Amino acid sequence: MQETGVRNESYGADKFGLAGLSAVHWNLTAPALYEHSIRNGEATVVEGGALSAFTGHHTGRSPKDKHTVDDKLTHDVLWWDGNRKQTEEQFANMLADFRAHVKGKALFAQDLYGGADPAYRIKVRVFTEYAWHSLFIRQLLIRPEFAELASFTPELTIIDLPSFKPDPKRHGGREGSDTQVAIDFTNKIVLIAGSSYAGEMKKSVFTTLNFYLPAQNVVPMHCSANVSKDGKESALFFGLSGTGKTTLSADPNRILIGDDETGWGPNGIFNFEGGCYAKTIKLSRDAEPMIWDATNRFGAVLENVTYDPHTRVPNYDDDSKTENTRSAYPLDFIPNASKTGTAGHPKNIIFLTADAFGVMPPVAKLTPTQAMYHFLSGYTAKVAGTEKGLVGVQPEFSTCFGSPFLPRHPSVYANLLQDYIQKHNVDVWLVNSGWTGGIYGVGRRMPIKATRTLVTAALNGSLKDADFRTDPYFGFAVPTSVPGVEPHLLYPSKTWQNKAEFDKTARALVAMFQKNFAKYEQHVTPEIRAAAPEVRLAAE
Repeated sequence: MQETGVRNESYGADKFGLAGLSAVHWNLTAPALYEHSIRNGEATVVEGGALSAFTGHHTGRSPKDKHTVDDKLTHDVLWWDGNRKQTEEQFANMLADFRAHVKGKALFAQDLYGGADPAYRIKVRVFTEYAWHSLFIRQLLIRPEFAELASFTPELTIIDLPSFKPDPKRHGGREGSDTQVAIDFTNKIVLIAGSSYAGEMKKSVFTTLNFYLPAQNVVPMHCSANVSKDGKESALFFGLSGTGKTTLSADPNRILIGDDETGWGPNGIFNFEGGCYAKTIKLSRDAEPMIWDATNRFGAVLENVTYDPHTRVPNYDDDSKTENTRSAYPLDFIPNASKTGTAGHPKNIIFLTADAFGVMPPVAKLTPTQAMYHFLSGYTAKVAGTEKGLVGVQPEFSTCFGSPFLPRHPSVYANLLQDYIQKHNVDVWLVNSGWTGGIYGVGRRMPIKATRTLVTAALNGSLKDADFRTDPYFGFAVPTSVPGVEPHLLYPSKTWQNKAEFDKTARALVAMFQKNFAKYEQHVTPEIRAAAPEVRLAAE
Protein backbone atom coordinates (compact mmCIF):
# COMPACT_ATOMS: atom_id res chain seq x y z
CA MET A 1 0.00 0.00 0.00
CA GLN A 2 1.30 3.44 -0.94
CA GLU A 3 1.31 6.04 1.86
CA THR A 4 2.09 9.73 1.47
CA GLY A 5 2.10 12.57 3.98
CA VAL A 6 2.70 12.58 7.73
CA ARG A 7 0.91 10.53 10.39
CA ASN A 8 1.34 8.73 13.69
CA GLU A 9 3.42 5.73 12.60
CA SER A 10 1.93 3.52 15.32
CA TYR A 11 -1.70 4.38 14.52
CA GLY A 12 -2.46 4.00 10.84
CA ALA A 13 -5.49 2.92 8.82
CA ASP A 14 -4.99 -0.68 9.90
CA LYS A 15 -5.89 0.24 13.48
CA PHE A 16 -9.36 0.99 12.21
CA GLY A 17 -9.63 -2.21 10.23
CA LEU A 18 -9.04 -0.62 6.84
CA ALA A 19 -7.05 -3.21 4.92
CA GLY A 20 -6.23 -3.81 1.27
CA LEU A 21 -6.15 -0.11 0.35
CA SER A 22 -4.19 0.91 -2.72
CA ALA A 23 -3.05 4.13 -0.98
CA VAL A 24 -3.63 6.44 1.97
CA HIS A 25 -2.72 10.11 1.60
CA TRP A 26 -2.16 11.55 5.08
CA ASN A 27 -2.75 15.18 6.05
CA LEU A 28 -2.06 16.61 2.62
CA THR A 29 -2.19 20.39 2.31
CA ALA A 30 -4.11 22.41 -0.27
CA PRO A 31 -1.65 22.25 -3.20
CA ALA A 32 -1.43 18.45 -3.17
CA LEU A 33 -5.19 18.05 -2.67
CA TYR A 34 -5.82 20.38 -5.62
CA GLU A 35 -3.62 18.15 -7.76
CA HIS A 36 -5.37 14.94 -6.71
CA SER A 37 -8.88 16.35 -7.11
CA ILE A 38 -8.17 17.73 -10.59
CA ARG A 39 -6.34 14.58 -11.69
CA ASN A 40 -9.28 12.49 -10.47
CA GLY A 41 -11.82 14.68 -12.26
CA GLU A 42 -13.52 15.70 -9.01
CA ALA A 43 -13.23 19.49 -9.22
CA THR A 44 -12.09 22.51 -11.24
CA VAL A 45 -10.03 25.60 -10.45
CA VAL A 46 -12.00 28.79 -11.09
CA GLU A 47 -11.03 32.44 -11.51
CA GLY A 48 -9.51 33.70 -8.28
CA GLY A 49 -8.07 30.30 -7.37
CA ALA A 50 -10.85 28.49 -5.52
CA LEU A 51 -11.49 24.78 -6.06
CA SER A 52 -15.03 24.30 -7.39
CA ALA A 53 -16.97 21.04 -7.02
CA PHE A 54 -20.53 19.89 -7.60
CA THR A 55 -22.27 17.49 -5.23
CA GLY A 56 -24.78 15.84 -7.54
CA HIS A 57 -28.40 15.48 -6.44
CA HIS A 58 -27.51 16.01 -2.78
CA THR A 59 -27.04 19.77 -2.48
CA GLY A 60 -27.70 19.90 1.25
CA ARG A 61 -27.75 17.70 4.31
CA SER A 62 -30.06 14.68 4.52
CA PRO A 63 -31.35 14.91 8.12
CA LYS A 64 -33.95 12.19 7.60
CA ASP A 65 -31.13 9.77 6.76
CA LYS A 66 -29.14 10.31 9.96
CA HIS A 67 -29.27 7.36 12.37
CA THR A 68 -27.83 6.83 15.85
CA VAL A 69 -26.98 3.49 17.43
CA ASP A 70 -29.40 2.57 20.22
CA ASP A 71 -27.25 0.92 22.92
CA LYS A 72 -26.56 1.08 26.67
CA LEU A 73 -24.93 4.50 26.40
CA THR A 74 -27.66 6.15 24.36
CA HIS A 75 -30.89 4.28 25.06
CA ASP A 76 -32.03 6.36 28.04
CA VAL A 77 -30.40 9.72 27.24
CA LEU A 78 -30.96 10.37 23.54
CA TRP A 79 -33.83 12.51 22.27
CA TRP A 80 -35.36 9.76 20.17
CA ASP A 81 -38.19 12.02 18.98
CA GLY A 82 -35.54 13.91 17.02
CA ASN A 83 -33.19 11.03 16.17
CA ARG A 84 -33.65 7.85 14.16
CA LYS A 85 -32.52 4.55 15.69
CA GLN A 86 -30.09 2.01 14.33
CA THR A 87 -29.35 -1.27 16.08
CA GLU A 88 -25.85 -2.29 17.10
CA GLU A 89 -26.03 -5.17 14.61
CA GLN A 90 -27.05 -2.87 11.75
CA PHE A 91 -24.17 -0.51 12.47
CA ALA A 92 -21.73 -3.43 12.69
CA ASN A 93 -22.98 -4.63 9.30
CA MET A 94 -22.50 -1.19 7.80
CA LEU A 95 -18.99 -0.82 9.22
CA ALA A 96 -18.01 -4.25 7.90
CA ASP A 97 -19.39 -3.39 4.48
CA PHE A 98 -17.53 -0.05 4.52
CA ARG A 99 -14.28 -1.90 5.21
CA ALA A 100 -14.97 -4.30 2.35
CA HIS A 101 -15.96 -1.47 0.00
CA VAL A 102 -12.67 0.44 0.37
CA LYS A 103 -10.43 -2.51 -0.55
CA GLY A 104 -8.34 -1.50 -3.53
CA LYS A 105 -9.26 2.18 -3.16
CA ALA A 106 -7.10 5.18 -2.33
CA LEU A 107 -8.30 7.20 0.66
CA PHE A 108 -7.41 10.64 1.97
CA ALA A 109 -7.01 11.12 5.72
CA GLN A 110 -6.95 14.27 7.84
CA ASP A 111 -6.13 14.45 11.55
CA LEU A 112 -7.92 17.45 13.05
CA TYR A 113 -9.39 18.95 16.21
CA GLY A 114 -13.01 19.74 16.95
CA GLY A 115 -12.96 22.54 19.56
CA ALA A 116 -10.52 25.42 20.12
CA ASP A 117 -10.44 25.03 23.92
CA PRO A 118 -7.89 22.25 24.67
CA ALA A 119 -9.89 21.27 27.76
CA TYR A 120 -12.91 20.24 25.67
CA ARG A 121 -11.75 19.53 22.13
CA ILE A 122 -11.95 16.14 20.45
CA LYS A 123 -9.33 14.55 18.16
CA VAL A 124 -10.92 13.65 14.84
CA ARG A 125 -9.61 11.50 11.99
CA VAL A 126 -11.52 11.83 8.72
CA PHE A 127 -11.12 9.32 5.87
CA THR A 128 -12.57 10.47 2.55
CA GLU A 129 -12.95 9.00 -0.89
CA TYR A 130 -12.59 12.39 -2.58
CA ALA A 131 -9.57 14.67 -2.41
CA TRP A 132 -11.77 17.77 -2.42
CA HIS A 133 -13.66 16.41 0.61
CA SER A 134 -10.31 16.11 2.37
CA LEU A 135 -9.51 19.74 1.58
CA PHE A 136 -13.00 20.80 2.69
CA ILE A 137 -12.75 19.22 6.13
CA ARG A 138 -9.13 20.35 6.53
CA GLN A 139 -10.22 23.95 5.96
CA LEU A 140 -13.24 23.71 8.27
CA LEU A 141 -11.87 21.95 11.34
CA ILE A 142 -8.86 22.99 13.43
CA ARG A 143 -5.52 21.96 12.00
CA PRO A 144 -2.93 20.69 14.50
CA GLU A 145 0.61 21.98 14.40
CA PHE A 146 2.80 19.89 12.08
CA ALA A 147 4.77 18.47 15.02
CA GLU A 148 1.56 17.15 16.63
CA LEU A 149 0.73 14.83 13.73
CA ALA A 150 3.42 12.28 14.62
CA SER A 151 1.66 11.47 17.90
CA PHE A 152 -1.95 12.12 16.89
CA THR A 153 -4.28 9.33 18.06
CA PRO A 154 -7.92 9.92 17.09
CA GLU A 155 -10.86 9.79 19.48
CA LEU A 156 -13.51 10.12 16.75
CA THR A 157 -13.24 8.52 13.31
CA ILE A 158 -15.34 9.55 10.31
CA ILE A 159 -15.43 7.66 7.00
CA ASP A 160 -17.11 9.41 4.08
CA LEU A 161 -17.84 7.21 1.06
CA PRO A 162 -20.16 8.78 -1.53
CA SER A 163 -19.87 5.68 -3.74
CA PHE A 164 -21.23 3.35 -1.02
CA LYS A 165 -24.94 2.63 -1.42
CA PRO A 166 -26.54 1.54 1.86
CA ASP A 167 -28.94 -1.39 2.10
CA PRO A 168 -31.96 -0.33 4.22
CA LYS A 169 -32.64 -3.87 5.45
CA ARG A 170 -29.03 -4.67 6.33
CA HIS A 171 -28.04 -1.22 7.59
CA GLY A 172 -31.29 0.08 9.06
CA GLY A 173 -31.72 3.12 6.82
CA ARG A 174 -34.81 4.51 5.13
CA GLU A 175 -36.48 2.50 2.42
CA GLY A 176 -35.99 4.12 -0.96
CA SER A 177 -33.05 6.27 0.16
CA ASP A 178 -29.56 5.97 -1.29
CA THR A 179 -28.02 7.91 1.59
CA GLN A 180 -27.27 7.16 5.25
CA VAL A 181 -25.33 8.83 8.04
CA ALA A 182 -24.72 6.46 10.96
CA ILE A 183 -23.34 7.53 14.36
CA ASP A 184 -22.03 5.20 17.06
CA PHE A 185 -21.41 7.34 20.15
CA THR A 186 -20.07 4.42 22.19
CA ASN A 187 -17.25 3.63 19.76
CA LYS A 188 -17.03 7.20 18.40
CA ILE A 189 -17.46 6.31 14.74
CA VAL A 190 -19.41 8.12 12.01
CA LEU A 191 -20.18 6.51 8.64
CA ILE A 192 -21.41 8.69 5.76
CA ALA A 193 -22.74 6.86 2.71
CA GLY A 194 -24.20 7.87 -0.62
CA SER A 195 -23.86 11.67 -0.42
CA SER A 196 -21.23 13.97 -1.92
CA TYR A 197 -22.44 16.94 0.14
CA ALA A 198 -19.38 17.78 2.23
CA GLY A 199 -21.33 19.53 4.98
CA GLU A 200 -22.35 16.11 6.37
CA MET A 201 -18.80 15.71 7.75
CA LYS A 202 -18.66 18.96 9.67
CA LYS A 203 -22.14 18.50 11.11
CA SER A 204 -21.21 15.00 12.28
CA VAL A 205 -18.44 16.51 14.42
CA PHE A 206 -20.90 19.09 15.75
CA THR A 207 -23.44 16.38 16.60
CA THR A 208 -20.77 14.41 18.44
CA LEU A 209 -19.75 17.42 20.53
CA ASN A 210 -23.44 18.08 21.21
CA PHE A 211 -23.62 14.65 22.80
CA TYR A 212 -20.50 14.73 24.98
CA LEU A 213 -20.09 18.36 26.08
CA PRO A 214 -23.25 18.95 28.18
CA ALA A 215 -21.96 16.39 30.69
CA GLN A 216 -18.87 18.62 31.06
CA ASN A 217 -20.98 21.72 31.82
CA VAL A 218 -20.45 23.10 28.33
CA VAL A 219 -23.40 24.19 26.20
CA PRO A 220 -22.76 23.44 22.50
CA MET A 221 -24.50 25.97 20.26
CA HIS A 222 -25.35 26.40 16.58
CA CYS A 223 -24.21 30.00 16.49
CA SER A 224 -21.48 32.32 15.30
CA ALA A 225 -19.43 34.49 17.65
CA ASN A 226 -17.26 37.57 17.66
CA VAL A 227 -15.60 39.83 20.21
CA SER A 228 -14.66 43.50 20.48
CA LYS A 229 -11.12 44.39 19.45
CA ASP A 230 -10.12 44.90 23.08
CA GLY A 231 -11.28 41.34 23.80
CA LYS A 232 -13.71 42.42 26.52
CA GLU A 233 -17.16 42.10 24.95
CA SER A 234 -17.99 38.90 23.09
CA ALA A 235 -21.32 38.15 21.44
CA LEU A 236 -23.18 35.12 20.09
CA PHE A 237 -25.34 35.05 16.94
CA PHE A 238 -27.91 32.26 16.72
CA GLY A 239 -29.83 31.68 13.51
CA LEU A 240 -30.83 29.12 10.92
CA SER A 241 -29.49 29.11 7.38
CA GLY A 242 -30.07 32.37 5.51
CA THR A 243 -30.67 34.58 8.55
CA GLY A 244 -27.29 36.34 8.45
CA LYS A 245 -25.31 34.41 11.06
CA THR A 246 -22.12 34.42 8.99
CA THR A 247 -22.58 37.85 7.46
CA LEU A 248 -23.28 39.71 10.71
CA SER A 249 -20.55 38.04 12.74
CA ALA A 250 -17.97 38.93 10.05
CA ASP A 251 -17.84 42.53 11.28
CA PRO A 252 -14.68 44.45 10.27
CA ASN A 253 -14.84 46.34 13.57
CA ARG A 254 -14.78 43.18 15.68
CA ILE A 255 -12.73 39.98 15.91
CA LEU A 256 -14.38 36.88 14.45
CA ILE A 257 -14.37 33.82 16.74
CA GLY A 258 -16.32 31.52 14.41
CA ASP A 259 -19.28 31.52 12.03
CA ASP A 260 -21.32 28.42 12.89
CA GLU A 261 -20.55 26.26 15.93
CA THR A 262 -19.57 27.51 19.38
CA GLY A 263 -19.21 26.13 22.90
CA TRP A 264 -19.82 28.06 26.12
CA GLY A 265 -18.20 26.66 29.21
CA PRO A 266 -16.54 27.67 32.48
CA ASN A 267 -13.65 29.33 30.61
CA GLY A 268 -15.87 31.37 28.25
CA ILE A 269 -16.76 30.73 24.61
CA PHE A 270 -14.76 28.80 22.02
CA ASN A 271 -15.09 27.94 18.35
CA PHE A 272 -15.59 24.30 17.41
CA GLU A 273 -14.07 24.86 13.99
CA GLY A 274 -11.09 26.34 12.21
CA GLY A 275 -12.95 27.64 9.19
CA CYS A 276 -16.13 29.16 7.80
CA TYR A 277 -18.88 27.68 5.65
CA ALA A 278 -20.57 30.67 4.06
CA LYS A 279 -23.60 30.74 1.80
CA THR A 280 -22.60 32.39 -1.48
CA ILE A 281 -25.91 32.93 -3.24
CA LYS A 282 -25.98 36.61 -4.29
CA LEU A 283 -22.49 37.09 -2.82
CA SER A 284 -20.98 40.43 -3.82
CA ARG A 285 -17.79 42.31 -3.04
CA ASP A 286 -19.75 45.43 -2.04
CA ALA A 287 -22.16 43.77 0.43
CA GLU A 288 -19.79 41.22 1.99
CA PRO A 289 -16.19 42.21 1.20
CA MET A 290 -14.47 39.91 3.72
CA ILE A 291 -16.43 36.82 2.66
CA TRP A 292 -15.86 37.75 -1.00
CA ASP A 293 -12.10 38.00 -0.53
CA ALA A 294 -11.95 34.75 1.46
CA THR A 295 -13.96 32.93 -1.20
CA ASN A 296 -12.18 34.12 -4.34
CA ARG A 297 -8.71 32.82 -3.61
CA PHE A 298 -6.58 29.69 -3.61
CA GLY A 299 -7.53 27.27 -0.84
CA ALA A 300 -11.25 28.05 -0.73
CA VAL A 301 -13.66 25.29 -1.73
CA LEU A 302 -16.83 26.16 -3.65
CA GLU A 303 -19.85 23.86 -3.58
CA ASN A 304 -22.38 23.96 -6.41
CA VAL A 305 -21.37 27.43 -7.58
CA THR A 306 -21.74 27.63 -11.37
CA TYR A 307 -19.12 29.36 -13.49
CA ASP A 308 -18.57 30.49 -17.06
CA PRO A 309 -17.05 27.49 -18.90
CA HIS A 310 -14.67 29.72 -20.87
CA THR A 311 -13.54 32.31 -18.33
CA ARG A 312 -14.25 30.17 -15.26
CA VAL A 313 -15.58 33.23 -13.47
CA PRO A 314 -17.99 32.09 -10.70
CA ASN A 315 -21.61 33.20 -11.02
CA TYR A 316 -22.82 33.74 -7.46
CA ASP A 317 -26.26 34.86 -8.64
CA ASP A 318 -27.02 31.53 -10.30
CA ASP A 319 -29.17 29.19 -8.20
CA SER A 320 -29.77 26.64 -10.98
CA LYS A 321 -27.92 23.92 -9.03
CA THR A 322 -29.27 24.98 -5.64
CA GLU A 323 -29.97 28.07 -3.58
CA ASN A 324 -27.65 26.52 -1.00
CA THR A 325 -24.38 27.39 -2.76
CA ARG A 326 -21.43 27.44 -0.37
CA SER A 327 -17.82 28.45 0.19
CA ALA A 328 -15.51 26.76 2.71
CA TYR A 329 -12.34 28.53 3.79
CA PRO A 330 -10.06 28.62 6.86
CA LEU A 331 -10.53 31.32 9.46
CA ASP A 332 -7.16 32.85 8.68
CA PHE A 333 -8.61 33.94 5.32
CA ILE A 334 -10.57 36.52 7.37
CA PRO A 335 -8.18 39.34 8.30
CA ASN A 336 -9.76 40.03 11.70
CA ALA A 337 -10.27 36.42 12.78
CA SER A 338 -9.24 35.31 16.26
CA LYS A 339 -5.90 33.54 16.51
CA THR A 340 -7.07 31.40 19.45
CA GLY A 341 -10.74 30.80 18.64
CA THR A 342 -11.64 31.66 22.22
CA ALA A 343 -13.08 34.62 24.12
CA GLY A 344 -14.57 35.50 27.49
CA HIS A 345 -18.20 35.11 28.54
CA PRO A 346 -20.56 36.98 26.19
CA LYS A 347 -22.26 40.26 27.05
CA ASN A 348 -24.92 39.95 24.33
CA ILE A 349 -26.77 37.22 22.46
CA ILE A 350 -28.51 37.83 19.14
CA PHE A 351 -31.30 35.53 17.94
CA LEU A 352 -31.61 36.01 14.16
CA THR A 353 -34.75 35.27 12.20
CA ALA A 354 -35.59 35.89 8.55
CA ASP A 355 -39.31 36.46 9.06
CA ALA A 356 -40.74 36.13 5.55
CA PHE A 357 -44.21 36.92 6.88
CA GLY A 358 -42.98 40.49 7.37
CA VAL A 359 -44.57 41.10 10.79
CA MET A 360 -41.71 40.87 13.27
CA PRO A 361 -39.89 44.08 14.24
CA PRO A 362 -36.27 44.51 13.14
CA VAL A 363 -35.06 44.26 16.74
CA ALA A 364 -36.51 43.45 20.16
CA LYS A 365 -35.09 43.03 23.65
CA LEU A 366 -36.05 39.75 25.29
CA THR A 367 -36.60 38.99 28.94
CA PRO A 368 -34.79 35.88 30.25
CA THR A 369 -37.98 33.81 29.95
CA GLN A 370 -38.72 35.13 26.46
CA ALA A 371 -35.15 34.24 25.53
CA MET A 372 -35.73 30.63 26.53
CA TYR A 373 -39.04 30.51 24.70
CA HIS A 374 -37.51 31.77 21.46
CA PHE A 375 -34.41 29.59 21.87
CA LEU A 376 -36.59 26.50 22.10
CA SER A 377 -38.73 27.76 19.20
CA GLY A 378 -35.80 28.52 16.86
CA TYR A 379 -37.97 30.34 14.34
CA THR A 380 -37.30 31.53 10.82
CA ALA A 381 -39.26 31.18 7.58
CA LYS A 382 -38.62 29.37 4.33
CA VAL A 383 -39.49 30.96 1.02
CA ALA A 384 -39.96 29.64 -2.50
CA GLY A 385 -36.63 28.66 -4.00
CA THR A 386 -34.87 27.63 -0.80
CA GLU A 387 -36.14 24.06 -1.03
CA LYS A 388 -37.23 21.91 -3.92
CA GLY A 389 -40.98 22.09 -4.38
CA LEU A 390 -41.52 24.85 -1.84
CA VAL A 391 -44.15 27.41 -2.82
CA GLY A 392 -44.84 30.66 -0.99
CA VAL A 393 -43.82 31.06 2.66
CA GLN A 394 -43.63 28.42 5.35
CA PRO A 395 -42.51 28.77 8.99
CA GLU A 396 -39.48 26.80 10.10
CA PHE A 397 -39.09 26.00 13.78
CA SER A 398 -35.79 24.30 14.58
CA THR A 399 -35.44 23.99 18.34
CA CYS A 400 -32.27 25.50 19.81
CA PHE A 401 -31.62 26.78 16.25
CA GLY A 402 -30.20 23.35 15.46
CA SER A 403 -32.74 20.53 15.77
CA PRO A 404 -30.99 18.11 13.34
CA PHE A 405 -27.82 18.17 15.44
CA LEU A 406 -29.25 17.58 18.92
CA PRO A 407 -28.67 14.07 20.30
CA ARG A 408 -30.09 15.04 23.70
CA HIS A 409 -33.46 16.55 24.54
CA PRO A 410 -33.67 20.29 23.74
CA SER A 411 -34.33 21.08 27.39
CA VAL A 412 -30.78 19.91 28.22
CA TYR A 413 -29.28 22.64 26.05
CA ALA A 414 -31.88 25.25 27.03
CA ASN A 415 -31.33 24.73 30.75
CA LEU A 416 -27.56 25.00 30.37
CA LEU A 417 -27.88 28.17 28.30
CA GLN A 418 -30.34 29.69 30.75
CA ASP A 419 -27.91 29.06 33.62
CA TYR A 420 -25.06 30.78 31.79
CA ILE A 421 -27.24 33.74 30.74
CA GLN A 422 -28.35 34.31 34.32
CA LYS A 423 -24.91 33.78 35.83
CA HIS A 424 -23.24 36.28 33.49
CA ASN A 425 -26.16 38.75 33.19
CA VAL A 426 -26.30 38.54 29.38
CA ASP A 427 -28.62 40.73 27.29
CA VAL A 428 -30.60 38.83 24.63
CA TRP A 429 -31.95 40.43 21.46
CA LEU A 430 -34.17 39.17 18.65
CA VAL A 431 -33.21 40.58 15.24
CA ASN A 432 -35.38 40.15 12.14
CA SER A 433 -33.24 40.14 9.00
CA GLY A 434 -36.24 39.07 6.91
CA TRP A 435 -39.00 41.07 5.32
CA THR A 436 -40.80 44.33 6.02
CA GLY A 437 -43.74 46.06 4.34
CA GLY A 438 -45.48 42.83 3.45
CA ILE A 439 -45.05 39.09 3.16
CA TYR A 440 -42.27 37.66 0.95
CA GLY A 441 -43.12 38.54 -2.65
CA VAL A 442 -44.93 41.73 -1.62
CA GLY A 443 -42.65 43.46 0.88
CA ARG A 444 -38.91 44.06 0.70
CA ARG A 445 -35.96 42.49 2.47
CA MET A 446 -34.94 44.32 5.63
CA PRO A 447 -32.14 46.73 4.64
CA ILE A 448 -28.81 45.17 5.63
CA LYS A 449 -27.61 48.62 6.67
CA ALA A 450 -30.45 48.89 9.20
CA THR A 451 -29.75 45.40 10.54
CA ARG A 452 -26.04 46.16 10.96
CA THR A 453 -26.86 49.46 12.71
CA LEU A 454 -29.21 47.74 15.15
CA VAL A 455 -26.78 44.92 15.89
CA THR A 456 -23.96 47.42 16.45
CA ALA A 457 -26.16 49.43 18.83
CA ALA A 458 -27.01 46.27 20.76
CA LEU A 459 -23.36 45.23 21.06
CA ASN A 460 -21.99 48.64 22.07
CA GLY A 461 -24.68 49.07 24.73
CA SER A 462 -26.37 52.16 23.30
CA LEU A 463 -29.56 50.30 22.37
CA LYS A 464 -30.32 49.60 26.03
CA ASP A 465 -30.76 53.35 26.56
CA ALA A 466 -33.55 53.68 23.98
CA ASP A 467 -37.21 54.15 24.80
CA PHE A 468 -39.15 50.92 24.33
CA ARG A 469 -42.73 49.96 23.55
CA THR A 470 -44.36 46.56 24.02
CA ASP A 471 -45.07 44.71 20.79
CA PRO A 472 -48.82 43.95 20.73
CA TYR A 473 -48.40 40.50 19.20
CA PHE A 474 -45.21 39.07 20.67
CA GLY A 475 -44.99 40.94 23.96
CA PHE A 476 -41.33 41.84 23.76
CA ALA A 477 -39.75 45.30 24.07
CA VAL A 478 -39.13 47.19 20.81
CA PRO A 479 -37.21 50.48 20.66
CA THR A 480 -39.28 53.43 19.46
CA SER A 481 -36.37 55.05 17.64
CA VAL A 482 -32.75 54.27 16.85
CA PRO A 483 -30.31 56.73 15.22
CA GLY A 484 -29.58 55.73 11.63
CA VAL A 485 -32.67 53.51 11.24
CA GLU A 486 -35.78 54.54 9.30
CA PRO A 487 -38.38 55.23 12.06
CA HIS A 488 -41.24 53.32 10.44
CA LEU A 489 -39.19 50.09 10.29
CA LEU A 490 -39.49 49.84 14.07
CA TYR A 491 -43.30 49.76 13.71
CA PRO A 492 -43.93 46.84 11.32
CA SER A 493 -47.63 47.58 10.80
CA LYS A 494 -46.74 51.05 9.50
CA THR A 495 -44.71 49.52 6.68
CA TRP A 496 -47.76 47.66 5.32
CA GLN A 497 -50.28 49.39 3.07
CA ASN A 498 -53.05 47.03 4.16
CA LYS A 499 -53.22 47.23 7.99
CA ALA A 500 -55.99 44.62 8.23
CA GLU A 501 -53.87 42.16 6.28
CA PHE A 502 -50.93 42.86 8.61
CA ASP A 503 -53.08 42.11 11.66
CA LYS A 504 -54.37 38.89 10.10
CA THR A 505 -50.83 37.76 9.19
CA ALA A 506 -49.38 38.64 12.61
CA ARG A 507 -52.14 36.75 14.42
CA ALA A 508 -51.55 33.73 12.17
CA LEU A 509 -47.83 33.74 13.00
CA VAL A 510 -48.59 33.99 16.74
CA ALA A 511 -50.80 30.90 16.39
CA MET A 512 -47.97 29.05 14.59
CA PHE A 513 -45.63 29.77 17.51
CA GLN A 514 -48.20 28.53 20.02
CA LYS A 515 -48.90 25.34 18.10
CA ASN A 516 -45.20 24.54 17.67
CA PHE A 517 -44.37 25.10 21.34
CA ALA A 518 -47.01 22.69 22.64
CA LYS A 519 -44.50 19.81 22.52
CA TYR A 520 -42.14 21.60 24.94
CA GLU A 521 -44.66 22.86 27.48
CA GLN A 522 -44.26 19.93 29.86
CA HIS A 523 -40.48 20.47 29.93
CA VAL A 524 -40.41 24.16 30.86
CA THR A 525 -41.43 26.36 33.76
CA PRO A 526 -44.77 28.22 33.91
CA GLU A 527 -42.82 31.47 33.44
CA ILE A 528 -41.41 30.30 30.11
CA ARG A 529 -44.84 29.10 28.98
CA ALA A 530 -46.20 32.54 29.88
CA ALA A 531 -43.61 34.16 27.59
CA ALA A 532 -45.42 32.80 24.53
CA PRO A 533 -46.58 35.29 21.87
CA GLU A 534 -50.16 36.35 22.46
CA VAL A 535 -52.23 39.20 21.12
CA ARG A 536 -52.32 41.19 24.36
CA LEU A 537 -53.05 44.71 23.13
CA ALA A 538 -54.94 46.49 20.40
CA ALA A 539 -53.19 46.56 17.07
CA GLU A 540 -50.73 49.39 16.49
